Amino acid sequence: MRPGPRTVALTAVVGGFLLGFLGFAWIKWVPYPFAELGNSTATWAVGAFAFGYWARSGWVRSAVGAAVLLVVAVPSYYLAATLMQGDDLAVVWASTSLLWMVFGVLAGVVFGIGGDWARGAGWRQVLGTALPAAVFFEEAARFARRANDPSYPSGSAWNVAIDVTLGLLAVVLIGRSNRQRALALAVALPLAMVIFVGFALAGG
Repeated sequence: MRPGPRTVALTAVVGGFLLGFLGFAWIKWVPYPFAELGNSTATWAVGAFAFGYWARSGWVRSAVGAAVLLVVAVPSYYLAATLMQGDDLAVVWASTSLLWMVFGVLAGVVFGIGGDWARGAGWRQVLGTALPAAVFFEEAARFARRANDPSYPSGSAWNVAIDVTLGLLAVVLIGRSNRQRALALAVALPLAMVIFVGFALAGG
């Protein structure tokens, strides 16, 4: 059954709070390399995708709801940091937090629509199915680039393997046929390159 507008709105707010709060808790208590998933841009983007996929309310509501989810997740993440390790609460309204909220709006719109499209048909369905894989593949590429950088923890190869595995798993679970999965994988690779260039230009 398709959720109603109030349920969609409430889920966006509560889901965003849980995504941010539990994301920080994950980083704090789950051992490396799996801890990286709590602070993963791919994980958060796929959270927005999952919201759009679940909402089944059309692309406009999916986009708005997913954007709200990611925007709420940012202060929730920093609130968790304050409660769990004594960080300064002022970071919640710092410029970096506001910048991440802006990115959250952009990612929420794109991946919220992608989640809605993944339930559709034709090229939209293929593109929607490809998005979660693309964002995991892109993150894997960034981990691979850091592999020889001494300023990052050793063991980046594990993060590459985890992200690639999750990307492949996403296609398998979301795709409705082997043909659609194959097409989605083919689309995911150039999409990952576009996202990678976008992060590079943004200084990520």
